[in-house]
Amino acid sequence: MTPTQWDFPVELCCRPMAFVTLTGLDLIYNAVHRAVWDAFCANRRADRVPISFKVLPGDHEYPKCRTKRTSYEWYIPKGILKTGWMNKHLNLVPALVVVFYELDWDETQWKEKQSECATRVEIVRHSLQGRNTKVAVVLIQKKTPLPPGEDVIASERAAALCNACDLSGKSLFVLPHTDHLVGYIIRLENAFYEHAQTYYYTEIRRVKSHKEFLNKTTHQLLFVRHQFKIAFFSELKQDTQNALKNYRTAYNLVHELRAHETNMLEIKTMAGFINYKICRLCFQHNTPLDAIAQFRKHIDLCKKKIGSAELAFEHAAWMSKQFQAFGDLFDEAIKLGLTAIQTQNPGFYYQQAAHYAQERKQLANMLCNHDSSVTHPIPDPLETQSGVLDFYGQRSWRQGILSFDLSDPEKEKLGILALQLKERSVLHSELIITLLSNAVAQFKKYKCPRMKSHLMVQMGEEYYYAKDYTKALKLLDYVMCEYRSEGWWTLLTSILTTALKCSYLMAQLKDYITYSLELLGRASTLKEDQKSRIEKNLIKVLMNESPDPEPDCDASAVKTSQKLWADRVSLAGSNIFTIEVQDFVPFVQCKAKFLAPSFHVDVPVQFDIYLKADCPHPVRFSKLCVSFNNQEYNQHCVVEEAYQKSDILEQSSQGTMCLVPGKTRKFTFIFVAKTEDVGKKIEITSVDLILGSETGRCVILNWRGGGGDAASSQEALQAARSFKRRPKLPDNEVHWDSLTIQASTMIISRVPNISVQLRHEPPALTNEMYCLIVTVQSHEKTIAKDVKLTAGLKPGQDANLTQKTHVTLHGTEMCDDSYPALLPDIPVGDLQPGEKLEKEVYIRCGTVGTRMFLVYVSYLINAVVEEKEIICKCHRDETVTIETVFPFDVAVKYVSTKFEHLDRVFADIPFLLMTDILSASPWPLSIVNSQLQLSASMISVDQLESYVENDR
Repeated sequence: MTPTQWDFPVELCCRPMAFVTLTGLDLIYNAVHRAVWDAFCANRRADRVPISFKVLPGDHEYPKCRTKRTSYEWYIPKGILKTGWMNKHLNLVPALVVVFYELDWDETQWKEKQSECATRVEIVRHSLQGRNTKVAVVLIQKKTPLPPGEDVIASERAAALCNACDLSGKSLFVLPHTDHLVGYIIRLENAFYEHAQTYYYTEIRRVKSHKEFLNKTTHQLLFVRHQFKIAFFSELKQDTQNALKNYRTAYNLVHELRAHETNMLEIKTMAGFINYKICRLCFQHNTPLDAIAQFRKHIDLCKKKIGSAELAFEHAAWMSKQFQAFGDLFDEAIKLGLTAIQTQNPGFYYQQAAHYAQERKQLANMLCNHDSSVTHPIPDPLETQSGVLDFYGQRSWRQGILSFDLSDPEKEKLGILALQLKERSVLHSELIITLLSNAVAQFKKYKCPRMKSHLMVQMGEEYYYAKDYTKALKLLDYVMCEYRSEGWWTLLTSILTTALKCSYLMAQLKDYITYSLELLGRASTLKEDQKSRIEKNLIKVLMNESPDPEPDCDASAVKTSQKLWADRVSLAGSNIFTIEVQDFVPFVQCKAKFLAPSFHVDVPVQFDIYLKADCPHPVRFSKLCVSFNNQEYNQHCVVEEAYQKSDILEQSSQGTMCLVPGKTRKFTFIFVAKTEDVGKKIEITSVDLILGSETGRCVILNWRGGGGDAASSQEALQAARSFKRRPKLPDNEVHWDSLTIQASTMIISRVPNISVQLRHEPPALTNEMYCLIVTVQSHEKTIAKDVKLTAGLKPGQDANLTQKTHVTLHGTEMCDDSYPALLPDIPVGDLQPGEKLEKEVYIRCGTVGTRMFLVYVSYLINAVVEEKEIICKCHRDETVTIETVFPFDVAVKYVSTKFEHLDRVFADIPFLLMTDILSASPWPLSIVNSQLQLSASMISVDQLESYVENDR
């Protein structure tokens, strides 16, 4: 039995094709013969007939044919199928032997050549004694032959040659060596294929003829053997439907055999071979459901046929191979066009194959656990004289013995011992990893992420058992991210435990610290005593000592790792480890919170850092520091505490930086914002918590932003949905779940202590120099310096309004288009406390409509914040809406309040220009109306009233 005994033979897995041998070709020294051979075998397309060609010498010795049996009366078979039978008919015994001979019809030495050709044919026939193999002759000629019937000499000589060689006319062919050689070769192939089919048909009939001599009492094995042979010959004949039918019959016959511990392996082996053939043909016929049904039936029939309990690992190995082979067939069918689905793809079969490979490993560890003093038996019961078994599935120390009673129990024990010792040398982890890798590839292809993750964990564990810790960590790290994001804490804990062992055995400091931090955290499902052990080991590492070994590690690997840890302790290297905790769940939680979403620049910025430890024992940290987007604030937000290395695990809660498990500790920070940050956002970019001493070995836990970790968002969501009433806590404590992260705040300008008033007399008329009076009064306690005024049209309005609005400080001037719509930063000097000033702003609007005008007053003032003097820039703005109208509209509105019949009055006035519409304030008007003739005459209000009275 070889180490690859569970692999299917190559001849079983290949596609059977008719075997044809070619003789008489000199491929080395004859270019014509070489060209003929290349045409046969090079670049064979799928549309050419399925034939396997092989060039052999004319006197090649073919396998001898055994004497034909005339009776099976006293014959008892020694096994089901010989190990060399399939290979013999695929590669050794041809269906057709073709003799190539160079001979033209006009050859001058015809008789001699004819005789030589006949001799070659006779030699071939002699080497094929007793076989039904067909023989054909191909004449290689230099000239293209004439059409049949036109060359009389060729017809006569062809008949004479057939007679001399004892051939039928259908077995003699002519191959002209011309430019169309490939075309002639293809025609030859088709003819060869017909001869081969005839041969295999004859073989099928020959095997079938044996059935009448068999009986089911003593020849059960022969029924299976003959049925398999018929099916195999049908495949060679390319009659796949009949092949499938006969394989199914053979499969049923296998399971009718009497099964015993002694022949169980042979029955399972043949059942596996035949099942493989059935499934392959079902996929080939595009009936995948039939293939799946057959495979399930096969597994159901065989999974309980374990055989010898001492060799139970063999059954697991056989089961694993069945699933793997079906997975390969399924995958091959998909590549040829079959469509698979998410719930039915090759990945499930590779996964099950890996499961049985793992079971095989467990059984081997249990059954093959012999003392080192036990040696392999001599002579080796697994060796045979020929080096291979005679029949598939038999034991090498009792080949051909079909009795259920063991004639030599001692020999049986030695054989079982040899198999057990051989199983110990099998690299089980490599087999499992290969199968899991195939399954992962399939689940990735069919978008099954959870199945992929599950199998990647198994792969990582197998790499761990195979002592390839680097690959194990790589796979486990990948899966951890997904399990964290989905909250599979029990699974995550199991993976972290394996990862911690890997990092310990490789003495990887940073990885060891990272996994320890997470196994101590709230996501870990470890018991308290396990967490305590891990915490003490972590402190040992921080104190530059070697940690205690992790439990259940390989003893030899532990010894190696202890040397590595000793080297880590003695070598002076980088002893500061920064660990980004945002992507995992450490044993310390952090939340940063500004007390307000915004702060005035003259008010101290205040925020709190909340820390909570989840480890079993109180732990003392050495430093807490906060970083901002403006690094100048960093120096103001640091808490530091010195202590002895041995005090990291603090038994009391004393000390600023000591965290007690389950208790929330608050650190408050205050700083003064810079005036240049007014209008900007201050963000906490990171929070660093340092465990250990920076002079020794220390770990920097780094939270990006205002804290939080991989579990925070999920926990916050659960807390928001929870209706559970929280217990009341003392005044100095808070509920951790009620805290929210507020990692940024806005710095806004100081509240101005001035008043701005705007006065004007509406409405404004088009093209009028309209006056807006601005009154500014200071209510500050100190001088308001560098007061500036910005006045004009408020930005962001219609562009047409901007073009037709002009502003000036001088009312005596008429504005033109060169004047701006907004006057910025008009200096007005300083303002003493309580001082008031007025400023007149004149506005000219060229079009009617509503406009928004802005008056913006800014100034500087000194302020003291936290005993620090700063210069604050303050501002206040006021807006006013001014409506601009035509003067005629004003007149109509005025008159309508005093007179009736307004429509008739204005219809009788031929033209009208007026000033002094209001007695107190004269208004120059330009009235535009399509119904009136306008002139430069003037009419007062008194005249208008008199006109209306006379009209009445």
